[in-house]
Amino acid sequence: MRDDLFELLWEGLLETLYMVAWSSLFALLIGTVLGIILVVTEKGGIIESPVLHKVIGTLINSVRSIPFIILIVLLLPLSRLIIGTTLGPTAAIVSLSIGAAPFLGRIIENSLKEVSAGKIEAAKSVGAPPFMIILQVLIPEALPALVRGMTIAVIAITEFTAVAGAIGAGGLGSLAIRFGYQRFREDILIATVLVIILLIQIIQWSGDWISKSLYNKRFK
Repeated sequence: MRDDLFELLWEGLLETLYMVAWSSLFALLIGTVLGIILVVTEKGGIIESPVLHKVIGTLINSVRSIPFIILIVLLLPLSRLIIGTTLGPTAAIVSLSIGAAPFLGRIIENSLKEVSAGKIEAAKSVGAPPFMIILQVLIPEALPALVRGMTIAVIAITEFTAVAGAIGAGGLGSLAIRFGYQRFREDILIATVLVIILLIQIIQWSGDWISKSLYNKRFK
C-alpha cells in the first residue's frame, strides 16, 4: 500500500459526493415535475390531458433508452455551454442530472399511483383545486414510497458517476480507471470498489430508515 492511497481516495470521494449531491438535487426537481405531470394528465387524472401525457411519456422513454455513456457524449456541448468545459465534476453534473431525471420521473409516477383513488376523490368532492390535491394529498400520502424511489435513484446516480469518470468527470470512477486500471495500481482499484460499496450501503440504509420513519409516523 503506497502513501498516496488515502489522499487519492479522499479526493475521489469528495468529488463523487459533490457530483451525487448536486445531480440528485437537479434530477429530483426535474423528475418530480415529470412524474407529477404523468400522473395528473393520464386518463382519469385530476388534469386529464392525453396528448401531454403521451408527449412526456415518449420523451422520458426516449432518454431512458440511450445508454448513459452515449448520453454523456451527446450532452457534452450542453455541458460546455452551461459550465464552459466538458471536463471535471461540475461538467458531469449536467449529464448526470439529465440522465437520471427520466428514471426518477418514472419512479415518482409509480409511487404517486400507489395513493388511494378514494382519497383523491374525497379531495375533489370538497372542491380542492388540482394544485392543492397534489401538495396535500398525492405527495404526503406517497412520501414513504417516494423516499424509497429516491434512494434507488441516488444509488443509480452514484453508479453513473463511475461511468462518467471514464471521460474525465473525476471522482472514484475516474480514480479507479486512471490509477487502478491504467497504472496497474491494484491497491487503488480494490480500495475504490470497497469505498463505492460502502457509500451505496450507507445511502440504502439511510433511505430505508427515513422511509420507515415516515411510514411509522403516518400510521402511528
